[in-house]
Amino acid sequence: MTTRKRRALAALGGVLAAGAGLGLGELTAALAGGTSPVVGVGTQLIDLAPGAAKDFAVKNLGTADKPVLIGVVLLAVTVFAFLAGAIGATAPRVAVAMTALLGLLAILAAATGRTLATNYFVQVLPAIITLLVATIGILLVLRALSPDPFGGGGRRKTPAAEGTNPAEGTSSAEGTSPAEGTSSGEGASAAEAPAGFDRRRFLGTAMALGVAGAGGLGASLVLPDGVSEATRRGIKLPAPGSPARVLPAGVAAEVPGVSRFVTPNPSFYRVDTLLTVPKVDPRTWELRIHGLVDRELRLTFADLLNRRLIERDITLTCVSNEVGGPYVGNARWLGVPIAELLREAGVRDGADAVRSTSVDGLTIGTPLKALTDGRDAIFAVGMNGEPLPFEHGFPVRMVVPGLYGYVSATKWIVDFEVTRFSDFSAYWTDRGWSVEAPIKTSSRIDVPKGFASIKAGPAVAAGVAWAQNRGIAKVEVQVDDGDWQPATLAAEDTIDTWRQWTFRWNATPGNHKLTVRATDATGQVQTADRAAPRPNGSSGLHNTVVMVE
Repeated sequence: MTTRKRRALAALGGVLAAGAGLGLGELTAALAGGTSPVVGVGTQLIDLAPGAAKDFAVKNLGTADKPVLIGVVLLAVTVFAFLAGAIGATAPRVAVAMTALLGLLAILAAATGRTLATNYFVQVLPAIITLLVATIGILLVLRALSPDPFGGGGRRKTPAAEGTNPAEGTSSAEGTSPAEGTSSGEGASAAEAPAGFDRRRFLGTAMALGVAGAGGLGASLVLPDGVSEATRRGIKLPAPGSPARVLPAGVAAEVPGVSRFVTPNPSFYRVDTLLTVPKVDPRTWELRIHGLVDRELRLTFADLLNRRLIERDITLTCVSNEVGGPYVGNARWLGVPIAELLREAGVRDGADAVRSTSVDGLTIGTPLKALTDGRDAIFAVGMNGEPLPFEHGFPVRMVVPGLYGYVSATKWIVDFEVTRFSDFSAYWTDRGWSVEAPIKTSSRIDVPKGFASIKAGPAVAAGVAWAQNRGIAKVEVQVDDGDWQPATLAAEDTIDTWRQWTFRWNATPGNHKLTVRATDATGQVQTADRAAPRPNGSSGLHNTVVMVE
């Protein structure tokens, strides 16, 4: 076997060994709990990535950022394992060290990642399995290629290489000349040929590692990872003690292509830092309310369902939403008023914030005044008439009108600590975002789409505008550089929901730019000053160019 072929087989073996480690590590995570090796490393990459990288991912990848990141992690592991195996053909100790490094990185990610787990051995166990299986796997691969990969022999020696002289072996007179037998070049190749390659053993090792990797990964994907969708759907939500108002007539603009007034659950935007969606069991879920309070409260899911629930239409907006972006949606939420629970707990003097924590350990800081000033801030258990979808925080999440989600919309919430902003910093504020983030007055053109082609003559533009907790009073549209003209507003549901608008104009042939701006109920006109989402939400006016034939 040539050295090149030996290196190729070793590289393949390195990939299979790493794959077996990851597959059985993922299976361990599915069976015993703990941090998935791939998810653990991916989450650390999210947490350690600079803000600009996060902004780029959200802006350009949307909800595809999570599978893309998982793919990048797997690709990086594959390339690293391939190189480790290839190096192992001539430097086996380096290959073993490189393979072990992959497992150590997974252990480090699990041990230092954000989590609420108290059993750290279980937390890192999947990564430990990955380390052991991958390291043993590469050792088996190298041993199949050479019976003594670390012994220094590793290569078959010709008699000449062993120092045999004519008296001890074949004399030069008795031997064959290069013309009669092996050429000097072939002799050199033979002297470098790998010793003891066991084809059957290598194939058996490769197949075993491949089955372990594929089987472990496959089993981890089909095993239940929490409560089932059927269990979630089977939960019967009680009727609200305070129902949402009936939607007024004319709340939706009757223009094809404009956003639906109520965003269906499957279409509602999702922006968070989790690579996999938690499927928390509501039977074991508990919310702890503590900190600067007179009485600590511990509430189960059943406790919340047995309390007075209110139902409200509320539009949510992500701070990562660019001007005219898609990360805004309107839904009907069902939940327990947060202010009632805070009154029951008894907030102490000096408190000005709440630190809420998700099941994965992510923290969010919310101004206390936004939870107690009369707005409909709730611990939501329902969304559009059904239990919260897993992707949107099942079994319980926060919904607070008028604040961007990164300071208010904690999903999969398990801890609620009344505190002071001076005593803590939250996940996003540690990464350069503002401590408080009231939603900015904004508007968007849904119809026509950018660079759409329309017929000359009467035309219509339509879209949505929002200023939660203040309401929208006016929307105006500008054609090219002309005067601002009033749009027709659809009926208002509440000040916490977006408002749809339409604008009719006479489209003349040529290219035209349409720009929209909104004015909220306090008289604040949407600013034309352009700002990126960081640190407290984007600003600027949305426009679109249309081609009129």
